[in-house]
Amino acid sequence: MSLSIPTAPNSGLFKQGYQNYDSEDGAVLRNIDACRTIAQTVQSSLGPHGRNKIVINHLQKMVLTSDAATILRELDVVHPAAKLLVMASQQQEAEMGDGTNLVIVLAGELLRKAEDLLRMGLKSADVMQGYEKAQEFALKALEDLEVDKVTDMRSQSELSKAIRTVVASKQAGTEDLLADLVAEAVLAVLPKNPANFNVDNIRVVKIMGGSIEQSRVVKGMVFGREPDGSVKKAKKAKVGVFSCPIDISQTETKGTVLLKNAQEMLDFTKGEESQLESAIKELYDSGLRVVVAGATVGELAMHYLNRFGILVIKVLSKFELRRLCRVVGATPLARLGAPMPDEMGNVDVVETLEIGGDRVTVFRQESEATRTATLVIRGATQNHLDDIERAVDDGVNVVKAITRDARLVPGAGATEMQLIERITAFGDKTPGLPQYSIKKYAEAFEVIPRTLAESAGLDATEVLSRLYAAHHHKREDAWTAGVDVENDDSTGVLDAKANGILDLMVSKAWAIKLATEAARTVLGVDQIIVARQAGGPKPPGPNPNWDED
Repeated sequence: MSLSIPTAPNSGLFKQGYQNYDSEDGAVLRNIDACRTIAQTVQSSLGPHGRNKIVINHLQKMVLTSDAATILRELDVVHPAAKLLVMASQQQEAEMGDGTNLVIVLAGELLRKAEDLLRMGLKSADVMQGYEKAQEFALKALEDLEVDKVTDMRSQSELSKAIRTVVASKQAGTEDLLADLVAEAVLAVLPKNPANFNVDNIRVVKIMGGSIEQSRVVKGMVFGREPDGSVKKAKKAKVGVFSCPIDISQTETKGTVLLKNAQEMLDFTKGEESQLESAIKELYDSGLRVVVAGATVGELAMHYLNRFGILVIKVLSKFELRRLCRVVGATPLARLGAPMPDEMGNVDVVETLEIGGDRVTVFRQESEATRTATLVIRGATQNHLDDIERAVDDGVNVVKAITRDARLVPGAGATEMQLIERITAFGDKTPGLPQYSIKKYAEAFEVIPRTLAESAGLDATEVLSRLYAAHHHKREDAWTAGVDVENDDSTGVLDAKANGILDLMVSKAWAIKLATEAARTVLGVDQIIVARQAGGPKPPGPNPNWDED
């Protein structure tokens, strides 16, 4: 009789190669640990003095930024729990365009506090329940913290005060200049009903060289190259947009032609020339004076376009081509030929300007209907220009958010300090086990002022104790006390409202919502089952010794 050898329990349950992490193995705590690691990665980039990160992605492209959404997009995060946090920050980016770092840092801190509670013996259900109650209360409390409001959307100074703080968190030192530029660009394209404002109508063109002070707003759409032909200007012109090459079409098959004398050689290209000339003449007769090509323009075609005095510019990006079609009101054509009247667009001015030695082409509409504004940014390095572009993008998104809700709350960590005060008081009144998690939820907000103080080189503990003291006073102005990152009066505390450091209430509310949801989702996971990756063996990589004989 053979012995039956005992195997692992449930060994035949899953296919080979599955990995199973159970709550008994501390899966929840391991998830929390992964989320905290990702939060710590971006935490030092929070605020105006936040450090930049250099990320070199899988394509060996270098990205230098302090923008959490960009950092996490370039890092390929594979841990499933940490991915939940990254998704929450991406959602914030899509919804508000700003506050992505706040989501990650706050969610990481909430999970850190939850870990303490779990080690104390609370069940994750109790923690989740407490967090849910605290979130509801926090969002209600946030409504009472309004200190200012953008009253007039068409006033540059009003818009600048809301954009300034957002831009300062990415580009400290130049926030006033950039906020004014963004406000100017927004006002140039703001429709009669501000709710219809489209973020896409503000473009950014980066031109290396010079300094950021030389940046300016150009009304119209700017392309970083000059027209290809000899015609450089056009006014009140009809525009045709072609996504196909403007050239004689090449035949699929190759043929051999035998030329017997010089006359035959001259006649050989004549047919081609007359065909192309008639095609360009057709464009000219239909009234086109500006041609935008989405692909190559042949030399012969260019010769005829110049002869007929038609301005030609190549726009090789599909996205730019699509945007240009919207600006001029044209339909992109996939064939060379005279467009129908409804397929042509109109442009008031096409001109070539010189900006810092670079020639650029501007398409400008003088009328109200389809206006676009372009911010021409100058700077020393490509990475710096990219980072300024992200700051501008955040500023423009904030304007979109203002059209929904124009209320502002104090920045510099003042709102968070006030929420700690109020949520802790709410926790004291709550009976049962959830009160522990409500108090821990309040404590989690401390991470924002603490990080701001640390990154500014201040003694965080001292600054926090001063902030707690200020917020504990029930004076009228005490609850707008925030972290003074410039440290002007050496106390490290300032009045956020008086200094014009204001955050948008709606983006704060979204950040709190998304961070709490992400934290609760991670706490609700008690088991991770990972299947083996599909596919056979990995393909061999490049041989490092390829040149050795």
